[in-house]
Amino acid sequence: MKSAIIATIIGSAAAFAPAPVSKTSTALNKFARYWQEDFDASNLPGILAPMGFWDPLGFAAKADEKTLKRYREAEVTHGRVAMLAAVGFLVGEAVEGSSFLFDAQISGPAITHFTQVPDGWDALIITFIGAAEAQRAQIGWVDPADVAYDQPGLLRDRYYPGDIGFDPLGLKPDTPEELNVMLTKELQNGRLAMLAAAGFLAQEAVDGKGIIEHLQSS
Repeated sequence: MKSAIIATIIGSAAAFAPAPVSKTSTALNKFARYWQEDFDASNLPGILAPMGFWDPLGFAAKADEKTLKRYREAEVTHGRVAMLAAVGFLVGEAVEGSSFLFDAQISGPAITHFTQVPDGWDALIITFIGAAEAQRAQIGWVDPADVAYDQPGLLRDRYYPGDIGFDPLGLKPDTPEELNVMLTKELQNGRLAMLAAAGFLAQEAVDGKGIIEHLQSS
């Protein structure tokens, strides 16, 4: 089970690691230019019927372009981590007791797996995540030394939220239109995964039973 948690964390960190720029970067550059030059929150990827641009608390209306861009970066990143987390919950609990790591001693609900990791591994995992996040910051964020005190977390002008160059399978489309569709799919799946991961955490915290156990008993 422990192995699944570690795999999940490593996978989430890997999603932020840089990779060589692919031939499809041109499509993203064109898309980013359109997004920046003709900025309109109602045209962002992720808007689908019947909800349309769903912002009941009016965060977008209160945000300028730079702030909204930072919101989208946060949404994409949390969505990616949540997708890996949701899979990690299920896989981790499904293979508990049969993992080749840590003598297959990790068991129980997924929310307890990390605390069962032997001493030393937690520090290694945190170090790896920190290094990956630092690399992501270097790609997308303006150096804090060059940013005004009232503009914390400023993203680079040519950086599109979530584009850290990680596309090992070359799945990024060649046209801005197709890229918009793919970005929307990623956002929608990430939004669902955030709800799912939150639900998994809450359920296991309430009754101490794993998600797989719940599914098998229903």
